[in-house]
Amino acid sequence: MIRELGPVRAPELDGAVAWLNTPAPISLATLRGSMVLLDFWTYGCINCLHVLPDLQRLQARFADTLVVIGIHAGKFDNERNTANIRRVLERHGITHPVANDADFAIWQRYTVRAWPTQVLIDPRGYIVGTATGEGHAAQLDAAITALETTFEAQGTLARTPRPATPEATSHEGELAFPGKLVADPVRQHLFIADTRHHRIVQTDLAGRIVQVFGRGVPGHDDGGGEAATFRDPQGVALAGRTLWVADAGNHLIRHVDLETRAVTTMAGTGRQATWQQSDGGPAREISLNSPWDVAWDGARLYVAMAGAHQIWVLDPDRRVVRRCAGSGAEGRHDGDADQAAFAQPSGLALSDRTVFVADAEANIVRALTLLPVPRVATLAGGDLFAFGDRDGTGDEVRLQHPLGLCVADGLVLVADTYNHRIKRLDPSTGTVRWWAGSGAPGSVDGAAHLAAFYEPGGLCAAGDHVFVADTNNHAVRVVTAASADVATLDIR
Repeated sequence: MIRELGPVRAPELDGAVAWLNTPAPISLATLRGSMVLLDFWTYGCINCLHVLPDLQRLQARFADTLVVIGIHAGKFDNERNTANIRRVLERHGITHPVANDADFAIWQRYTVRAWPTQVLIDPRGYIVGTATGEGHAAQLDAAITALETTFEAQGTLARTPRPATPEATSHEGELAFPGKLVADPVRQHLFIADTRHHRIVQTDLAGRIVQVFGRGVPGHDDGGGEAATFRDPQGVALAGRTLWVADAGNHLIRHVDLETRAVTTMAGTGRQATWQQSDGGPAREISLNSPWDVAWDGARLYVAMAGAHQIWVLDPDRRVVRRCAGSGAEGRHDGDADQAAFAQPSGLALSDRTVFVADAEANIVRALTLLPVPRVATLAGGDLFAFGDRDGTGDEVRLQHPLGLCVADGLVLVADTYNHRIKRLDPSTGTVRWWAGSGAPGSVDGAAHLAAFYEPGGLCAAGDHVFVADTNNHAVRVVTAASADVATLDIR
C-alpha cells in the first residue's frame, strides 16, 4: 500500500559518497517537470532484488516522463563499497542511476525506516507517497498514471527521454557471476550455475567444458540441452544421473536428465509466491519464492526458499512440495521447525539427516535436524544486525552474509561471502575458524593467508579439493584440503 503524505517538498539528494550509471550527481531541481521514483535498497536483501523487475517495467512504461533513481543505503559494511555496488549493477542489469548513500544521509533526510522503500515525487518536486516492502508495482503504476494524466492536462509535464548510461564493465572468461556448484567425484565432473549467463556449465575437474544446459538467454523454456532456458540459476544438487537446479529468477525448481539432456520444470508456477501462499501441495501448482539452494538426501530435495525465509522439501515421486521449516517471519528464532524463523536462507548442505543452513541476512549457520522431530538450532554467528569477521564458538562468532556451505571431513565449510573468506565450522561444538582468504576482495592465488576471493557464493568438495564459486571474480577457485592453498580453475 502507498502511504500518501500530501504536499511535502522532497529533500534534495545531497550526501551520496558516489553516483553510478550517471555522468554526474543528480539534483531533483534539474528534474522539475518529470516524475521521480526513489528506490531505497541494499543489494544483499532479497526483497530489494524482488523490486528490481518492477522498476524496470515502470521505467520502460513511462520512459519519457519517469526518472527512476536507486538510493543504495548498504546494511553491511561490504555493501557500502562503491566498487562492490558497481559489480551488483552489472550482475542484475541495473541501468538507472544509483547513489551510494553509504553514510545514510539521504535515507535520514527522507526518514526511511526499512529496505526496500519507494518514494514517488511529482513533477513539482513534492512527495506524493511512499511504499515500504515489495509487491507495490500495481499501486505505483496507478499512481504514476494518475500523475501523468493530471500534469499533462495542466501542461506542466516534461516529456524528456533520458538514455541509460550504465557503468562500463567487462570481464574475460566463460563464466559470469557463478552462484553455486556441485561436484560428481565418481565421474569427475563439476556442474556450475553460470548465473548471469542463465545456464548450467558442466566441466571435468580440470575445467574443460563438457556440455552446457541452457542457451544463455533468460527464460523458462523446458527442452533439450541448449534449447532450454533458465533465469539467474543458483543452487544445484546431484542425484545420480539427475541434476536439480534452483532456478531462482524464475521461482522454479528444474530437473536436468544428464543422459537425455532434457530440462523439465518440476516445481513452481513461474510466479513469485505471496505471503498468502499455501504451505504446500501439487508441485506445479504451488508458487515458490526465490529458491536459492537445493540439497538431495536420496529421496527428497530440500530447498532454501530465500524469499520466504523458509526451508521447503520436494518429493519428486509424489510430485508434491511443502514447507519443512520456518514460520515465514524474518529473524533468528530456534526450536520447533514450524515456529522457527530464518532470515534469507541461501545455502544448504546435508549430513546424517541434518540440513545445515547458511542463514545469510542473520549472519549465522543453522542446523535443521530432521529426526525424531524437525527442530532448528543456531550453531554459530550473530543476528540480523550483529555481523563482522570473528572466529570463536557459538554466539561469539561473527560472519557477514554467508551464502554457501558444504560438508567435508565432518566439518561444515562456510563461504563467508561479504568477508571474502572460507571458514570451517565444527558442528559438534559450534567453533568457527578461518581457513582460506585474506579478507580483502580480489583475485589472488597462493597460500591460504595470501589468497583473495571476491564475494564467494558457493562451495562443494570432491576428494582432496574444495571448489569455490567465486562470484565477483567470474571464476571457480580450487582449495587444496590439506594445505588450503588456492588456485584458479582454468575453464576452457
